[in-house]
Amino acid sequence: MKREYSADQIKILQLLSKEFPTIQKVGAEIVNLNAISNLPKGTEHFMSDLHGESEAFEHILNNCSGVVREKVRDIFGSSMSEEEQRDFCTLIYYPAEKIEELRLRGENTEEWYSQTLYRLVDVARSVASKYTRSKVRKALPDGYRNVVDELLHTSGEEHDKQAYYQHIISTIIEVGEANGFIEALCRLIKRMAVDCLHVVGDIYDRGPHADRIMEMLCAHHRVDVQWGNHDIVWMGAAAGSDVCIATVLNFALQYNTLAIVENAYGISLRDLVEYAQETYRGSTWFLPRNPDDAYYVKNRMDNLSRAHEAIAIIMFKLEGQLILRHPEYGMEDRLLLDKIDYENKTVRLGDRVYALNECNFPTVDPADPYRLTDAETEIIKGLRKAFRHSVLLQKHVRFLYAHGSLYKVYNGNLLFHGCVPMREDGSFDFVKTTTGGMLSGKGYMDYCDKMARRAYYENDADARDFVYYLWCGKQSPLFGRARMTTFERYFISDRQTWHEPKNPYYAMIEDSESVCRILHEFGLDQAESHMINGHVPVRVGAGESPIKAGGKYVLIDGGFCKAYHDTTGIAGYTLIFSSKGLRLVAHGSFEGKLAAIRENKDILSTTDVVFERMSRRKLVRDTDDGKRILERMEDLRLLLEAYRSGVIQ
Repeated sequence: MKREYSADQIKILQLLSKEFPTIQKVGAEIVNLNAISNLPKGTEHFMSDLHGESEAFEHILNNCSGVVREKVRDIFGSSMSEEEQRDFCTLIYYPAEKIEELRLRGENTEEWYSQTLYRLVDVARSVASKYTRSKVRKALPDGYRNVVDELLHTSGEEHDKQAYYQHIISTIIEVGEANGFIEALCRLIKRMAVDCLHVVGDIYDRGPHADRIMEMLCAHHRVDVQWGNHDIVWMGAAAGSDVCIATVLNFALQYNTLAIVENAYGISLRDLVEYAQETYRGSTWFLPRNPDDAYYVKNRMDNLSRAHEAIAIIMFKLEGQLILRHPEYGMEDRLLLDKIDYENKTVRLGDRVYALNECNFPTVDPADPYRLTDAETEIIKGLRKAFRHSVLLQKHVRFLYAHGSLYKVYNGNLLFHGCVPMREDGSFDFVKTTTGGMLSGKGYMDYCDKMARRAYYENDADARDFVYYLWCGKQSPLFGRARMTTFERYFISDRQTWHEPKNPYYAMIEDSESVCRILHEFGLDQAESHMINGHVPVRVGAGESPIKAGGKYVLIDGGFCKAYHDTTGIAGYTLIFSSKGLRLVAHGSFEGKLAAIRENKDILSTTDVVFERMSRRKLVRDTDDGKRILERMEDLRLLLEAYRSGVIQ
């Protein structure tokens, strides 16, 4: 029976016929796509809460959370000692630096080059086996593409080609290209070991070099980012939000990470520092949390303290202005400058009065406490211009918008940084939007994503304000707490006032039924789906588990940032999702790149938990990419039929 085609189908097939103009080309593409769909699924790598720790991030990126080490052990476990394996892995992680180290020790002999090239080819062949030859070739650098391709697809064990294979290796060494080939093979191994990287939020703040992490992400072959609250506030600052700018600088002064602001992003703080010197007297409450981490030398800590206090007061004023502009945010409890009794040095929180540790507010007018002085206005104006015109910052923020989102549904998993706002009874919390409507669940998350984009691309003032709400609002899916107690932590000694109650979501995730309800809200099959979050460090030392709700929920913030190591007891979690299953890895502390290169000190995995093993190996056809491939194959089969029936010439 002759098939009937709709007008829309005819249009689609006509467009497709321009790409595949003959029956032979259509048939060849169907065969190619079918072959790809039956390959093993590529490995996914999940990280979260990187917080500027660029060296540890680079190392885990290089060792692929132990995947490279496993491959080396599988291939050479019986022929190489443990020490030789560690040395070889370090070469793969840092090829240029390791080769130079060996050169200085006189160990880069011709024999070493020959043996190393053979071994690297074996590892590269193993990690590339789950990809098409075309995909592997595209991953190779132009100058070495053809020769490396020959090495990967010519076995030295084949008798007829053994001499050919050996001749390629010896010629590479003879003409002085061994270093370049080693670096190319190492890049290929790391590229093929992990097909896709997911960063589940919080690249910025606390650690010193978020800019370096962003540069590595910009160069990565396939990455997506689910925005964290520390990312969104930088995005708001880049969009020109004054309160986000003040918040970013307050955090940088609090953690002594001004190098990223001044050195990396070229934003001068000279006017702020000079103003603070003239206006504030300095306070121990505003000294940085990590004074030993060297941006300012210790004899300039007084300058740092004064600048910190100055920007904090500006931040509280700007926050107050925003809260008064948006009563729908429900953040009136954060209006505290007008609750201060300046004569008695106290502040009223709710129905209680607390003594202030510090009552130095030289720029606050009790009659109009949220008004900026003329000097503060000029400082913020200059900073806004600097943030908007920082070339590198704008590049990084555009990357976050292009490759990021508030949440991501991918290969059966739901990825987001913080929470889905919920009520005590387990239902989704309805949130009032700036237009007066009420949204909850996925609809509210989509709204938040839309507003974040509007703030940057449409220069919308309300949207810029909403970005700050995403940073610290009580129903923000990125914050997940009732309030941010920054003021209390600076000015009140009673730690009970520092408490930040969590959203009911964090109690719900212990229950598999609640997690399944959230997954269903985002259209996911409950049998094989998982929720993957960051944001809240897992206190492993206190017995907390990162796997909850019967394995449906995974929390991968294990304290990547050094500031959290004492609290969590580890140095971060990463998650690996391969064709064989899901595996959670808990990492020990990293002693630094130099120690890794010179002493082969890897990040040791203290825990390696396979918490879900597939009943059968997952193939490309089982993934989101695979579904698109199968749809493409179906369209091509329709085109093939249309060619044969004469509907399309």
